[in-house]
Amino acid sequence: MMSSSADAPLDPRARQLLRTLISRYIHDGEPVGSQTLAKYAGLDVSAATIRNILAELEEVGLLSSPHTSAGRIPTAQGYRVFVDSLVQVQSLGEPEISRLRHELPAGAGTQALLGNASELLSAMTHFVGVVSAPKREQFAFRYIDFVPLDGRRVMAILVFADNDVQNRVIEPRRVYDRSELEKIANFLNTHFAGRPVSEIRATLLRDLRQARAEMEGLLAQAVDLAEQALAPPGDDVVLAGQTRLMSVHDLSDLERLRELFEAFARKREILQLLERTLRAPGVRIFIGEDTGLARHDSVSVVTAPYMAGGHVLGVLGVIGPTRMAYDRVIPVVQAAADALGAALNPDSPTQ
Repeated sequence: MMSSSADAPLDPRARQLLRTLISRYIHDGEPVGSQTLAKYAGLDVSAATIRNILAELEEVGLLSSPHTSAGRIPTAQGYRVFVDSLVQVQSLGEPEISRLRHELPAGAGTQALLGNASELLSAMTHFVGVVSAPKREQFAFRYIDFVPLDGRRVMAILVFADNDVQNRVIEPRRVYDRSELEKIANFLNTHFAGRPVSEIRATLLRDLRQARAEMEGLLAQAVDLAEQALAPPGDDVVLAGQTRLMSVHDLSDLERLRELFEAFARKREILQLLERTLRAPGVRIFIGEDTGLARHDSVSVVTAPYMAGGHVLGVLGVIGPTRMAYDRVIPVVQAAADALGAALNPDSPTQ
């Protein structure tokens, strides 16, 4: 007999029935009854025994019974047990791995790679693909230039080692003429090109405190511009395939979709969810309320961090219904993370 606690380990028969029931429900989308389980579970037990085990699984909160059906469906807790210990992940085929590598080539530019990765995740899983943008301070910058605008405003043009170009409008403490801006840019390019921007800001601030009087002016001006131009911008997340959820039967309820699309519009909640996975290696799965995206048990998020040069740059993943083919989605997410990390690797000769 099983314990009354869902945290207790299940016996082999209960594990097999739970695995089979959730697999059939993911495949068919219909509540699963004892006759179906007798056919697919591969257990030499009576229908009465199957019904008793299902009743116990329901009692501990892993299954529920819709009022209109004699069959059962998994709860969010049941899905959690399934993805943690029962799912049998498929290997991703070589054609799909080749597709990821082909469409996420090294040297393509970070923004293009993020967009491609998000689109690929959506296309390969038929759900929403999501990728958090790398924090710019982790990248070395290749070149910086300053262009005076109106008033005190200055446009900083940064070219990073991963070929990404960013224009940032800043407002220094005083007005700088074009020749001063040119000197400051030359100073930064000469002394700091090839170093991560987070190190540059820290070094400038340290050097300012230690500088001699004759250098203090130039360093102070460099700090004034660089601490704004090289400051990490607001975090961002790239989404693709939101409208695919409109065709998912489990998410057809308009109120559920409204909540999800509001979360997509805010993006911050999705980013916070992805940030929770940054320091966790491998694939992580959030189910139902754990996602923070909706109050219902109808949404799951599968995520994995992508890395380059031994450092985590960001996180990508898939947002879809809890009734998703986890055995299929998990390897797609992991392979996409590997491919994006390889494409963004600063040690690559194409970077």
